[in-house]
Amino acid sequence: MNGSRYDILFEPVQIGPVTAKNRFYQVPHCNGMGHRAPSGMAAMRRVKAEGGWAVVCTEVCEIHPSADISPHNEARLWDDRDIPALARAADAIHEFDSLAGVELGHHGFRAQNRISREIPLGPSSHTVVSYDPVQSRAMDKEDIRNLRRWHAAAARRAKQAGFDLIYVYAAHGLTTPMQFLSRRYNQRTDEYGGSLENRARLLRELIEETKDAVGDTCAVPVRICVDELVGPAGLCSDGEGRDLIEMLADLPDLWDVTVGDWSNDSRPSRFGEEAVHEDYVSFVKQVTSKPVVSVGRFTSPDTMVSQVRRGVLDMVGAARPSIADPYLPNKIKEGRLDDIRECIGCNICAAADNTYTPIRCTQNPTMGEEWRRNWHPELIPARESQDRVLVVGAGPAGLECAVSLGKRGYEVALAEATTELGGRVLREPLLPGLSAWGRVRDYRLGQLHQLANVEIYMDSHMSADEILGAEFDRVVLATGSSWRRDGVARYHRTPLAGLDEKAIYTPDDIMAGRIPTGPTVVFDDDHYYMGGVIAEKLRDLGLDVTLVTPAPVVSGWTANTLEQPRIQKRLLDKGVTIVANQGLVGFSDQAAKLACAFTGRETTIEANSVVMVTSRTSHDSVYNALAAMGDQVRDAGIKSFSRIGDSLAPGTIAAAVFSGHRYAREFEKPESDEVPFLREVSELGPWSARN
Repeated sequence: MNGSRYDILFEPVQIGPVTAKNRFYQVPHCNGMGHRAPSGMAAMRRVKAEGGWAVVCTEVCEIHPSADISPHNEARLWDDRDIPALARAADAIHEFDSLAGVELGHHGFRAQNRISREIPLGPSSHTVVSYDPVQSRAMDKEDIRNLRRWHAAAARRAKQAGFDLIYVYAAHGLTTPMQFLSRRYNQRTDEYGGSLENRARLLRELIEETKDAVGDTCAVPVRICVDELVGPAGLCSDGEGRDLIEMLADLPDLWDVTVGDWSNDSRPSRFGEEAVHEDYVSFVKQVTSKPVVSVGRFTSPDTMVSQVRRGVLDMVGAARPSIADPYLPNKIKEGRLDDIRECIGCNICAAADNTYTPIRCTQNPTMGEEWRRNWHPELIPARESQDRVLVVGAGPAGLECAVSLGKRGYEVALAEATTELGGRVLREPLLPGLSAWGRVRDYRLGQLHQLANVEIYMDSHMSADEILGAEFDRVVLATGSSWRRDGVARYHRTPLAGLDEKAIYTPDDIMAGRIPTGPTVVFDDDHYYMGGVIAEKLRDLGLDVTLVTPAPVVSGWTANTLEQPRIQKRLLDKGVTIVANQGLVGFSDQAAKLACAFTGRETTIEANSVVMVTSRTSHDSVYNALAAMGDQVRDAGIKSFSRIGDSLAPGTIAAAVFSGHRYAREFEKPESDEVPFLREVSELGPWSARN
């Protein structure tokens, strides 16, 4: 990398008593593994270090049972017994000369304490943010002294575990120091309330005491929110947010700067471009001599360089881009920009934490599988035979399967029935806000062009008989799925009768350019992104749109991907009528019949057409035909034929990519009833007959 314009990204940065080898900084991010799967968490962080990240941090680390955020699976340093699990992560990160960071956190009234059953603490008495019937109590002076003591003890444990950076966390509205800072949460009248200086007192004490405890060898960063995005009612970058940084300017060893809550810090690509936070955070370097890091879904090396050269940031912060491509720094250093898996901002990674499951990624199917399946994002076992493989269908599953088989060294033919590759990741990125999702296709096409052992056949619809005559050893069917027209999903488990079929549309119709006219009902019983996106597109085309859903909100599952409120607001702002808690039970004579999801009471609304966003049907006719051929398949020399992706079972794009990747890694393994991945089993505690 001689004379590269990206050299500046590989300069070392001093952070207190430690030195980062370059400017790539994996900020703390959740992963759904934490204290329940510490080896999985450690292996995932290890791969980041191997990929060139100079700083690799854990997720938030609970410091005390008084702030227990179960069932979220985060890191934990409640007592010395938690040290070995965290030490495994620190040791793994150190293998590649990266710095290991731990984000100590006490969640105040944001912790429901479902496991510990402790009463939540906070600056003032508040209800917890979930719907749990739980309320915090206002901390007295002894509680504050205890919190400071717990934090210092956790810092010492973190140092013993081997961490180089030990955080004081005051961001996202999640932690007690942030709750003391915000006037919305802090109604105290003592020396910890009122003025900004008083509200910052706890944060200052935690920084100073953490530095006293571990600062001789460990850096003490502060993760801070400079703008709560609520105007003068909270911290803001042209008000108290700036005043706070100026007040504490050189006290921490690094400022990790955030904006708003987690849903804004990890803003989905539908609602924010790369570097979206610059206007809020650019002032920080002007008022401190300490290094500054922030995030912005940075995927472009040129944007990264611009942030550093213009004095916006010292270090390029990333959570999601480091998930999509743990090797992003090394690929930039080696000039392999076309090999970068760019984050698409779909937030399926956040959904894993919100559903209490190991992290996953649409672009990177190995994410979360580094330890339990021994999958590596850049390394894949060489082929085990001379078998030739036919992959039928070039959607996300077929593309990933063909790329991964090709990288293993197999001779692969990829047959696509249409004249373009991509399937749903060709069509869906044309919908409003989803253009970044096209990177799923773009990355895999770029990889295919580098593989001489993979041949692509366009406009090649393969029947079962044609597959028998194609002379391949293995056949993989990735033929996708189609949206149903009959209303079957969660509300209706059998087809809905009495529909005016001529005026029934599906998302496939809309994506193909078949657009209804006049007042249109979008019936969303899918509850992920598609219903909201289709409603938005039709409204943009000038239609009078009513979105009907049996759920209480639009696109309800997207609460897990941190975008539900933004989706509902956008639809309302555009003039889409939302009818919640109602199911579609009939459509004829230009009238849609609805029924209350609770009482069954029926009403009607005028509509020329209905778009069914319900469920999908797998394209499995070729698979079924092969299955019915029996001995003919074996006689044709076909050792196996399999389905992957949506043709096996419709799901997310991430699930389709994972399915294609898993087939490519495992298709020659013998079938087994054993659990297909490693797991960590809890140690039994003490037992007595009285239990």
